[in-house]
Amino acid sequence: MMRAWTMAGLMTLFGLASALTRFASGQTVSAAVILVVFGAAAWWLSPLAFPRPVGAARARELSAADGRAIVYWRAGCRYCLRLRFRLGRDARRAYWVDIWRDPEGAAAVRAVNGGSETVPTVVLRGEAYVNPDPAWVRERLR
Repeated sequence: MMRAWTMAGLMTLFGLASALTRFASGQTVSAAVILVVFGAAAWWLSPLAFPRPVGAARARELSAADGRAIVYWRAGCRYCLRLRFRLGRDARRAYWVDIWRDPEGAAAVRAVNGGSETVPTVVLRGEAYVNPDPAWVRERLR
């Protein structure tokens, strides 16, 4: 759980240190800009940027009932971020499983990726796709 927040925490600490240094030297505008930029980067790298994760077992159960896609991801993964932001509001049409929070989700990803935890892995109708094109995923979610 902690490693999911590591990059966001580092961004926050670095941003605060940089802003305090600027503020102490009288540069309040640049301190405010630094706080906003690093705060946005911290949010972007945190699990908060993703829809609320569900467990792998629950995601499979729900997906079997309604046919929605399952996206296995982890915080800090730039390909997961790319997929999440390019999907926009359509991201809510999938079940998101954080493999760093759910060992069963990590095992499911390893099972379809030859032992590696390559994410994002999208499962649609029982078929797994590793790092698919976001436009392709968006089309399937609609």
